[in-house]
Amino acid sequence: MSEPVVIVGSGLAAYNCAREFRKLDSATPLTIVTRDGGGFYSKPMLSNALAGNKTPQALVMKPVEKMAEELNATILTRRSVVSIDTQRRQLQLDDGAALAYRDLVLALGADPVRLQLTGDATPEILSVNDLDDYARFAERLDGVRRVAILGAGLIGCEFANDLLARGIEPVVIDPALWPLSRLVPQQAGAWLQAKLAAAGVDFRLGLAASAVARSEAGYRLTLADGSELEAGLVLSAVGLRPRTALAGEGGLAVARGIVVDRQLRSSDAHVYALGDCAEVATLNLPFVMPIMQQARTLAAVLAGGIAELAYPAMPVVVKTPACPTVVAPVLGQSDAQWQIEATDTGLLARSVGVAGELLGLVLMGEATKQRQQFAPNLVPWLA
Repeated sequence: MSEPVVIVGSGLAAYNCAREFRKLDSATPLTIVTRDGGGFYSKPMLSNALAGNKTPQALVMKPVEKMAEELNATILTRRSVVSIDTQRRQLQLDDGAALAYRDLVLALGADPVRLQLTGDATPEILSVNDLDDYARFAERLDGVRRVAILGAGLIGCEFANDLLARGIEPVVIDPALWPLSRLVPQQAGAWLQAKLAAAGVDFRLGLAASAVARSEAGYRLTLADGSELEAGLVLSAVGLRPRTALAGEGGLAVARGIVVDRQLRSSDAHVYALGDCAEVATLNLPFVMPIMQQARTLAAVLAGGIAELAYPAMPVVVKTPACPTVVAPVLGQSDAQWQIEATDTGLLARSVGVAGELLGLVLMGEATKQRQQFAPNLVPWLA
């Protein structure tokens, strides 16, 4: 029997790649190595699970035993990969075992960015990056009346909206002047801010947090202007950093993410990467739809076919029911020029190129109903 295809990780990228691969190849041995319990859940659901009163157990759509059966795979749970030997095509696991591979797929995900803060409570700042994190966060919410959220990006805004459903006041802190500052123009960000504020979200923008200390109320945060605020919990949502250490130590090329070509192949011919840890044509896109495109492409390659990754423009739905929002960012152009139409009930923002092409799109409120009108005209992200 040949050596297995080995996938490291059990998130959306890993499991969807495995599913697509099994559609094309039912015979090649498949092994999945994961640091967590291996149950299948959707990570994007973590930032709106509170509104649905979802327990960590309820978020698991299929247990690991069911996944192993469906995929005809060996799944090694609560195990970590210590090193990659690309010459021998072998992994070293944390229990000392060696695992050989025919081809290796790294679906390692990303780690939360940690801010450099002072104060005796900095180790107690929470982040939610997987199901175990969500379980720790949810179990500490009982009796909490206010949560300070560091970061007004997509995840910070989604958690803020979700906390409202539990009757908890979110305070969102960010040095940027408007929410979603990396994705939308200022007028759109201000429109979103106004809607979320009307629903109960407190924004402290244009200010960074500098310290987090324990207090009688839970935690005392000090901001850059010297002002302070109290909160029962502190949640960090300032961004993610692709996990590249394992690949780099194994001699693979890394930049922001693990560098792969449009077949998702790394600098080694038998090692591939996809998902939050991968960088394709300088693009690192931690969104569901690009990951699905990657999974289908890589599955075809692993099954011996010819495939090349392409990205149509894939608008992202921001899970903020207080202000429905759809965003197709202008990739790599922070100085994009936007045409904006706003009313009390909706906002439409379009970034139009010199030749009239549609480079970016923001729809908020009632304008989200126009998604099908505009989205098909967006310039592909990777043609």
